[in-house]
Amino acid sequence: MTKGIIGKKVGITQTFTEDGRLIPVTVIQAGPCRVVQKKTTEIDGYNAIQIGFVEATKNINKPLKGHFDKVNVKSMRYLKEIRVENPDEYEVGQEIKVEDIFQNGDLVDVTGVSKGKGFTGSIKAHNQSTGPMSHGSHYHRGPGSLGSTGPNHVFKGRVLPKRTGGDKVTVQKLEVVKTDNENGLLLVRGSVPGAKKSIVMVKNSVKA
Repeated sequence: MTKGIIGKKVGITQTFTEDGRLIPVTVIQAGPCRVVQKKTTEIDGYNAIQIGFVEATKNINKPLKGHFDKVNVKSMRYLKEIRVENPDEYEVGQEIKVEDIFQNGDLVDVTGVSKGKGFTGSIKAHNQSTGPMSHGSHYHRGPGSLGSTGPNHVFKGRVLPKRTGGDKVTVQKLEVVKTDNENGLLLVRGSVPGAKKSIVMVKNSVKA
């Protein structure tokens, strides 16, 4: 059964185990989330629940506001879907907290948007080699030949400078070191994609 919760990346810190080992961890403000919608195979073609995170007080368009008013749930800023086997186990409006989902020692997959790196040259973006660095070469960090008068166009798939970062990334099999149920915090061992205050999705690991 898939378990998941939406959270916000707080930052990185370190914690100690009972035997004194230091472990670097990423702190995630996980939930509380609220069930907004249930989807079933009969109506939607698959079983899932839609959960919301962070109550929205403004800038809600009319279609989205109608979506929340229909089920009598407060407007939420972020919405995600989680595939489940039996949606009847959940109720619309039900609150999901971190202690209901994960325990210490669980393995999770964390999905987020990586940090944007801006426009990057082909050497950094694609790990290409530099040209001769002597003064007479006049070609140090270029992308290489793009062809001559023969093809008259750049071949599809040619590696060139591009915008890097800002991609959807999933880091798998991260260990839950500690859950702070009182404050709704999840301490995960390892790196989590995204910058501070970015939204992430935490699910139980598919490779556990």
